[in-house]
Amino acid sequence: MTASRMNRLPCRPGFSSRAERFAGAVVALALASAMASAQTPPQPAAPAGCPQSLPALFDQVSQSVVSIGAISINPYNIDRRIERVAGSGVIIESSGLILTNSHVVFGRQVITVTLDDGTSLPAKLIGADPIFDVALIKIPPPTTGSLPVATLGDSGRLAVGVEVYAIGNPLGLDQTLTRGIVSAVNRMVPGAAWSLAEPMIQTDASINPGNSGGPLLDPCGQVIGITTAILPGAQNIGFAVPVDLIKDVIPRLLSKGRVVRPWLGVQGQFVVPALKQLLKVPLVDGFLIEAVEPGSPAEQTGLQGGMFELTIEGQPILLGGDIITQVNGTVLSDPRALATLLSGLEVGSRLKLSLVRDGKPSAVELTLLERPVLPWDLPGQRRGATAAGSGAAPPLGTSPARKTIAF
Repeated sequence: MTASRMNRLPCRPGFSSRAERFAGAVVALALASAMASAQTPPQPAAPAGCPQSLPALFDQVSQSVVSIGAISINPYNIDRRIERVAGSGVIIESSGLILTNSHVVFGRQVITVTLDDGTSLPAKLIGADPIFDVALIKIPPPTTGSLPVATLGDSGRLAVGVEVYAIGNPLGLDQTLTRGIVSAVNRMVPGAAWSLAEPMIQTDASINPGNSGGPLLDPCGQVIGITTAILPGAQNIGFAVPVDLIKDVIPRLLSKGRVVRPWLGVQGQFVVPALKQLLKVPLVDGFLIEAVEPGSPAEQTGLQGGMFELTIEGQPILLGGDIITQVNGTVLSDPRALATLLSGLEVGSRLKLSLVRDGKPSAVELTLLERPVLPWDLPGQRRGATAAGSGAAPPLGTSPARKTIAF
């Protein structure tokens, strides 16, 4: 009801002028409140079950998000001996422990952390795993007070459509908040080798170079992943390492500085019926070795890789190598059988391989070694999606039609 309409209403009997003035004041206050509401957009409300609004969430969590600068020195490159990388991280312990991406800090000579208040401190690498792209660094704790710490959440309960937020330093713009949803869960990044594959969180929250290692948050402000990569040529297709995987890796990084994995040292693919029908050659079922990694148990045992290349629908295949049909009596029929087998192996495990070489069966025995840091583990060399850091790797083809398996 407008003021003019009220002014036209007849006064009720006994309605005093004081009451009229009071009513006019109430109407004026209501109009002022309505005009203020129209001019000031409403603040985002806190999600159900969470005690704070989005601005309050940012104020709280951003204090634990840091900017990371790192320097690598290459004495063999005269023109570009120094490479500078920028990324993000999140403090997870008041002692100064910071979670970030391996590609931001692994193999770097100098690491510097800038806190939310602008303080810059030297950082020390505690541990890194290039395969899962997770690393821990540490800064000196403050002499007074304590560092703000983020809370690690639960990525296992995430569902497609849940709202998420990323905080980081994209393109040098400190403490930037972006907003989106979970676009997919358990996503395998296209173009990555099978051994480098991990179930990722896909999100459309904007991620750019410099976001690497920053937290991906749920509506309650808990860390449910760290942003790690973007798909080149796409619009807002980003990926984050799930926090449940990170929580499993952290104790191993703290105790040994790395994740220990058994290593055979072969790369290849499974022989599928379509391949046998296409080639019209007597291939047997099993794992076709295309390449043998230098220094590996496979090389030491004399396993043979492919000798000539064939391209089918744009996908290269190296033929002529050994075909592994069984490992310790387990038939290698598909990737699931291989995954089940590998889950029970450790460094030092003895393997008996049944092979087919040049159409003739044979068998070899070997002992698995610990997988070392391989050349493609180093920053800028990993294949697959582009790392969301300024030292990003060049993008690979994104077709998931064929995945190389390495173990």
